[in-house]
Amino acid sequence: MGADTGAQPDWIEAAPEKGSYRSIFKWGDPNSYKHPNAKLFQLLKETFGLGDDHFKVPVDDGNRPVAYHQPPRVITRGHASAITRIVGDENVSADDYDRLKFAMGKTLEESLRLRQGEIQAVSDLVVHPRHKDDVRQLVSYCDREKIPVYIYGGGSSVNFGLRPSKGGITLVMGTHMNRVVRLNETNQTVTVQAGIMGPDYEAALNDAPRRYHTRHCYTGGHFPQSFEFSSVGGWVVTLGSGQMSSYYGDVCDLVISQEYVTPAGDLKTLDFPATANGPSVDCMMIGSEGCFGVLVEATLKIFRYLPENRRYFSFIFPSWEKAVDAGREIAQGQFGMPAVFRISDEEETHIGLKLYGIDGTLLDRFIRLRGYQPMKRCLMIASAEGENRFAGNVKRCVKRICRQSGGMYLSGYPTRQWEPGRFKDPYLREDLNDYGILIETLDTAVTWDRIHQLHQGVRRVVKSRPETLCMTHASHFYTQGTNLYFIFITRADDIDDFVAFQEKILHAFQQFGGSPTHHHGIGKLFSPWMQPHLGDAQMAVLRIH
Repeated sequence: MGADTGAQPDWIEAAPEKGSYRSIFKWGDPNSYKHPNAKLFQLLKETFGLGDDHFKVPVDDGNRPVAYHQPPRVITRGHASAITRIVGDENVSADDYDRLKFAMGKTLEESLRLRQGEIQAVSDLVVHPRHKDDVRQLVSYCDREKIPVYIYGGGSSVNFGLRPSKGGITLVMGTHMNRVVRLNETNQTVTVQAGIMGPDYEAALNDAPRRYHTRHCYTGGHFPQSFEFSSVGGWVVTLGSGQMSSYYGDVCDLVISQEYVTPAGDLKTLDFPATANGPSVDCMMIGSEGCFGVLVEATLKIFRYLPENRRYFSFIFPSWEKAVDAGREIAQGQFGMPAVFRISDEEETHIGLKLYGIDGTLLDRFIRLRGYQPMKRCLMIASAEGENRFAGNVKRCVKRICRQSGGMYLSGYPTRQWEPGRFKDPYLREDLNDYGILIETLDTAVTWDRIHQLHQGVRRVVKSRPETLCMTHASHFYTQGTNLYFIFITRADDIDDFVAFQEKILHAFQQFGGSPTHHHGIGKLFSPWMQPHLGDAQMAVLRIH
């Protein structure tokens, strides 16, 4: 072990080399990064017994040209010519880099394999449809010719949902099909093409008076951590949830109608706020991940944008049990819900206070003096949205409940510290992976009466691996339960060692009363857990449809 000088490594800040593996697996903006701050870096060194010498030379950073040999598995020259005639030569690519780029999501396993130049599956052709008619012709042609079709939205999939395991073509929806179709202020809805990205969607709504001559500014209310690099269509087909879902709802609460191109023909659901016309086709298609057709347009609820009324608040609790009690009472209180609403367990609070720059400050010392001790205390951060009196009432009711559960009010400071970086945390992964430290996130849904057995059981599994950090938080709240995110930081001998560890965690979700995942969809990563989770009868119904 080298001398511990406290010096920071020479983190990589340059954009990845053009055409490199790193340019594919790196999260987000090629020129953006987020380094562990000094306190988190010191914690990582202590946890894994690493000195400064370990951080002098990165492991394989993947900054070398993409090179592999995987010939087409399904597409013939005749197929390629026919597809090119549909969309135009400039919208078709058989380039090796493109085939790989649009076959990859953002799981840690995919990143690790790309660092080593290990290629598992690529499509035969990458196609950029220009409009619905292109999609219609492509789906019809591929159906006749038995060519698999995969859909690429923003590329932020964390469940192998983009993996073209049987070859075929990948449709990239965001290149051309990325526009607002119409905004209906009377109904307070917006219709968009499936490929529009989160920031463009939200910017259009915020700027609605200028762009669409509306009376009000609007928000979509949907802000997943992948917000900057995910598409509205991706949110819908994976049944996504955002960081403000406790107030605005999950995607299933936001979708009003959808339009799909399917092998059986076009499918367009109606935009009624509610109907009783038998089983809901809308519900069947939300979360279907492209199995039944290609989503081309969606109509969603929108909300008046009132940032001037936002109220920030946060609390510290003496234990996880007390924090959960408060979270449940708030969710069941019937006075309205916070928008941002997050409670962190003991270990995540310990690490989060370092990330937010609170650890070791006067505020931290005051908290300790009041009896809220490290590795016991738990942090809640929250904010309220909406009409001014409504937001104020939510804050007042939350404060009352938190105090009854032993929580101490910390003002809005921790929430304000968290908010600017809420989309930046994924950038930490490259820094850690560059030096052989692995970080990944898995989440599950759970009812209130099983939350503690799930939390404790999964933590036992994670902590059974030596020298592993495990941070847990709940951030999507419902009357009947919540979700738990488990963020684990570890090291592994090889990729297969990491995969086996991850599978133990997924098995523990089911063993201790959770779901295979809370949102993000199922993809190919979680599919082995679907049968035991749903049972034979539900799986049979899904196969029939």
